[in-house]
Amino acid sequence: MRASTFWILLALARGRHHGYALIEEVRELSDDRVRLKVPTLYAALDRLARDGLVASDGDEIVDGRLRRYFKVTGEGEAKLTAEVGRMEAASQRARSTLGLTPRGKMA
Repeated sequence: MRASTFWILLALARGRHHGYALIEEVRELSDDRVRLKVPTLYAALDRLARDGLVASDGDEIVDGRLRRYFKVTGEGEAKLTAEVGRMEAASQRARSTLGLTPRGKMA
């Protein structure tokens, strides 16, 4: 799974968001490591919608501007959960290989 996909799904797992709120939520959740640009976000959302992982959740006009809202689907939550499991397994393998304790210090 792409990093941007992971962070978008994680943000949407917290509740429905519109585009600019998603950009900020992803930045916050990733500790400022992922900064999505508007075209990148909407391309990802279109792809995720085609794949059935997110769905449109209404529109509203605020201060004369259209806000499109999105939500994660059940399939999207399942894919995110599987990715978290994969990441945890990879992390455990890396810790074991490097001889690291749970706090990241060499054993």
